[in-house]
Amino acid sequence: MQRLGSLRNAVLLFVLLPLLGILVGLGMLGLRELEGQMTRRLQDDIELVARSIRLPIAAAMVRDDTDAVQEALDSVFQIDQVFGAYVYDRAGARVATSGPCSPLLERRRDARALTAEGTQGSFEERRGREVFSFFLPLFDGAGQVVGLLQVTRDLSRFQDYLERLRWLGSSALGLLAVVFVLVVLIGHHRAVGRHVRGLTGAMEPIGTGESGLRVPERGPDELRRLGASVNAMIARWEASEHRLRDQRAREAQLERELRQSEKLAAIGRLAAGLAHELGTPLGSVAGRAQRAARQLPPESPAQGELTQLLAELGRVERIVRELLDFARQGVLNRRLVELAPLIKGVVARSRQAAPRDDLQVEVALAEQLAGLKLDVDPLRLEQALGNLLDNALQAATHQVWISAELTEEQLLLRVADDGPGVMPEAVERLFEPFFTTKPAGQGTGLGLAVARAAIAEHGGHLWLAPAAEQGACFLIALPLSGDTRAALSPPERLAPAALPH
Repeated sequence: MQRLGSLRNAVLLFVLLPLLGILVGLGMLGLRELEGQMTRRLQDDIELVARSIRLPIAAAMVRDDTDAVQEALDSVFQIDQVFGAYVYDRAGARVATSGPCSPLLERRRDARALTAEGTQGSFEERRGREVFSFFLPLFDGAGQVVGLLQVTRDLSRFQDYLERLRWLGSSALGLLAVVFVLVVLIGHHRAVGRHVRGLTGAMEPIGTGESGLRVPERGPDELRRLGASVNAMIARWEASEHRLRDQRAREAQLERELRQSEKLAAIGRLAAGLAHELGTPLGSVAGRAQRAARQLPPESPAQGELTQLLAELGRVERIVRELLDFARQGVLNRRLVELAPLIKGVVARSRQAAPRDDLQVEVALAEQLAGLKLDVDPLRLEQALGNLLDNALQAATHQVWISAELTEEQLLLRVADDGPGVMPEAVERLFEPFFTTKPAGQGTGLGLAVARAAIAEHGGHLWLAPAAEQGACFLIALPLSGDTRAALSPPERLAPAALPH
């Protein structure tokens, strides 16, 4: 099927052209009917003139008074529309004439034939001018035909009038056609065209994939409903695109987590093997060094060497212990443990191993959290908190904060310091095993990995949160188990603690 082009062209083709065709046809029929009526009116007028002088002329013909016949014809000729008047006797001979001779009845037998036929009219051309002749038989008192009367009327002015009427009608039709075209074009633009162009113009950038765009809902009801339907379709499409992007992002995240889990599992198996293989000989070496140190006198030069050797062996034992902790994937030994004593114990142990004694550790727990009991494995949670607090004490300049917040679904623990913070390039690898920002020999890179693993075993999350001013801030989110919720009193559930940092 051929394309029709624009909507405007379709309106012109299927609406305006048929309408103009009907209008032209009706105009031509009207003009033709008007011409017919005017012609009949002209014939009726000339017939009325002929009949008005029929009796006087017939009487004069009976009396054989040629002067009276001529006088009657001359009176008729004074009428402006009468071109000529003629009288013929019974034999067809012209008796009287007023005006130019009629070529229609030049022969006598033609006059005799018309006299026998009776009344009739005919058109002819006289001196380049079209005329109409009306023939009327003349009767005596006994009803016998005594002659024939011919009255001719000039049609030139009538034809000129008809020509002007045709020209005016054609001009009016042409002007009306132009007006119709303008009305249709302007009406189409005002009512439909501009709204359709706005709709198609708005659809072009949408077709290129731009999001957040909508088409205007203007114009007639049909276009407004179309715009609303298009906007609804765009909204559904964007929602589908968002869901698809979110699904792809989740799939990519799950894939990364799966690769990370496989990587950690492999590292864990390696760490467990190394720890078991190194544990026994290290224990044997440490035992022998301790016995040798006890047997030597304090002033012996070898005593200092053995003391330094035992310190290094202790460091290696801590590394082996961290490897075992990282490789541990056992069943949690859950039980209800009070939060406040657990945090205080972790703080006490970490302060003993702190690099400086002037560091301040501030624990901020609201009153409703003082008696809170958590359904957790206390050793694993202490290990996670301890590793975070050890790192904070090593990085802090003056102070470390520990705070808590209780919500309807989880407990949030925050460990923050005022140290230099974490470099942006290290954030992505911060929780990877064996990755550390500390100088060589001061860290194994397993502390944060062990902490995240321990929190993950409880169904929680550990992440680096933005610090308010400086330093680093780690957040632990632990879900509240059924036993923990059952142990909560209503005020504790409804009044979460505010975080000081």
